[in-house]
Amino acid sequence: MAITTFDDVEAEFEAFDDWDDKYRLIIALGAALPPMDPALKTDANKVRGCASQVWLHPTRAGDVLHFAADSDAAIVKGLVALVLMLADGQPASAIDGASIKARLDGLGLSKHLSSNRTQGLASMIARIDALAREGA
Repeated sequence: MAITTFDDVEAEFEAFDDWDDKYRLIIALGAALPPMDPALKTDANKVRGCASQVWLHPTRAGDVLHFAADSDAAIVKGLVALVLMLADGQPASAIDGASIKARLDGLGLSKHLSSNRTQGLASMIARIDALAREGA
């Protein structure tokens, strides 16, 4: 099954009994992210509050936001991919950090991530939410 939507991820998570399988899926999602132009890996695009380096660059097409993103850590890059599944290609007015967090919480991530990764995930969501409010 090709994983292309967050609904697909939810279905796969339900099918897996083992968190090792879920982690492998998260890492695979990160590996599948389109490469980010190194020129976009600037301090201005760095997400603050992440132990690993995370970059997030927004672009706007009308009201729709698109994001280029990357991380130097495989699992974190996978978490970025999960967040982008819920935000990329959405109208800025439809992007809501609380809704993104609720969908991710439904996967049970907070029970299985380190406190640093949980904080980093919250920082990514907050940054996307702020960019949506600013209209990027």
